[in-house]
Amino acid sequence: MIRIRIRAFKPPVLAMGFIAVLLAACEPGAPTPNASTAAKPDSAEAGYLGPPTLLSARRAANGVVISGQASPDADLRLGSPTGEVMMAKVDGLGQWNVTVPNAPGVRLFGLSSTLDGRTVQAEGYVMVADGGEVALLRAGAGARRLAPESSAPRILTIDVDREGGAVVSGVATPGAGLNVRVDRVTRGGGRTDDDGRFNISLTDALAPGVHDIQAAGEGGETAIAVAVSPAAPLVYGPVRADRTAAGWRVDWLTPGGGIQTTYLIGSAQ
Repeated sequence: MIRIRIRAFKPPVLAMGFIAVLLAACEPGAPTPNASTAAKPDSAEAGYLGPPTLLSARRAANGVVISGQASPDADLRLGSPTGEVMMAKVDGLGQWNVTVPNAPGVRLFGLSSTLDGRTVQAEGYVMVADGGEVALLRAGAGARRLAPESSAPRILTIDVDREGGAVVSGVATPGAGLNVRVDRVTRGGGRTDDDGRFNISLTDALAPGVHDIQAAGEGGETAIAVAVSPAAPLVYGPVRADRTAAGWRVDWLTPGGGIQTTYLIGSAQ
């Protein structure tokens, strides 16, 4: 049985401190101006600096190797609120690789890249679990898990905010039309993107209780059962994760100060 708990929650002063810590971990300090950087053109003149993106992950003997794309020759930084930092150099083709060492539980990292004194932050937080699970957690949106393509609809995550707003995310055939039903009532719909991913917001909040959630459309259908209940305050850090029979449940502190619950359903590997 999947259990996701939600509740309206005003973060305590301690939690607000964690927000600052998390954001500080995501952004490296501003570079000191010097003659070299002063001579560089500003961002408008130099062109758009795109944020780094996360594309793949694989398990290795010493950890999890995550890979992605960023501006060629940029410096890449992966930093956690605990002070753990990993650096890498983006190659001339815009590709990067970072090995995240093995550690118990679930960790969140901010991902950024710096080029010619300009730093750009990636969307969301990179989540790395001790079983090798990797996902991009996004405030107010559905998580993006690294998962293989699927011709049939497959629900991979459900995200619930403190007011019960929910997003159902997963994979299906690219361009497929899908409807999401909650307890046999249609509560949202949309199409998968060119990568076969869907993120469908529910039209009504999920009330506490057990719900049957189904995604159906071109290619077939899939269904899961979800038990919704309040999330406890985060008092020991900006993230709390529990492993269940169905996968990881992650309660995490968003930059806005709210608690968002992301449930990773099953294994995406």
